[in-house]
Amino acid sequence: MQIAVNGTRLWFDVDGPSLVPDGDAMVERPTVVLLHGGPGSYDHSYFKPVFSWLARVAQVVYLDLRDHGRSARHRAADWSFELCADDVAAFCDHLELTRPVVLGHSMGGLVAMLHAARHPEQAGALILLSTMARFDPARLVEEFRRVAGDEVAELARRDYGGAPVSDAEWARVFAAFGPVVPGREALARRIQNAEVGAHGMELLRRVNLVDQLARVRCPVLVATGDLDPITPVAAAQEIADALPRHLARLRVIDGAGHFPWLDRPEACWSMIDDFVTSSRPRRGIM
Repeated sequence: MQIAVNGTRLWFDVDGPSLVPDGDAMVERPTVVLLHGGPGSYDHSYFKPVFSWLARVAQVVYLDLRDHGRSARHRAADWSFELCADDVAAFCDHLELTRPVVLGHSMGGLVAMLHAARHPEQAGALILLSTMARFDPARLVEEFRRVAGDEVAELARRDYGGAPVSDAEWARVFAAFGPVVPGREALARRIQNAEVGAHGMELLRRVNLVDQLARVRCPVLVATGDLDPITPVAAAQEIADALPRHLARLRVIDGAGHFPWLDRPEACWSMIDDFVTSSRPRRGIM
């Protein structure tokens, strides 16, 4: 499905009902809006089919951000994290999503943080999964060194610094993202946008949202794997420390990398389920 909002067309899909029968009433369940990683390199597809697990407790909305996946394309130089955050706000308004739980993974976490800071009354809760508020190249290189050694750390330094690496070299970096990474079939399903990828990486290298986190007004689950070199525990701690103290909940998933639902599915889903159901209780509608 596509919807026209904020000067673009966004593609989305829905899994699970928003209302379910419960005795003599209909009960409203939480809505979880999923924001994918990138920039330019991913769309909603890598969340499928595994995130259908969430449809047991919530309505799940898969969204392709502007210039990603099946959403409309624009001039790459105009793309920004802020524009995507405003798109999410317009999308939720148009569909009348009431206090949704916004889950951002990796780059999607940056968009989710900006959405909550720029539109603080909209989200009912945030899940910031394997993400960062500030790009720190030295931290990133040292984390790759910790999990994969000096050679892979040097390749990561080159790639994330903007220097070219071969496909074979990138494969070594990607393999270090965690014990399990998306496989060939999952990666083949993506619709990529190389121009936005190059521009978005330039923006990522300058990003620092730490000061904006004080404007967040909803409960936030910050979670990462202890084997994640891209968004390590230190990055998650930095986010939690910058949020209003009473709103932040930090969780570290042992034995997990950048895609924790693949590495430790039971721990990951239990954590997310508990947060979704506790942060937005079901409401009966007569």
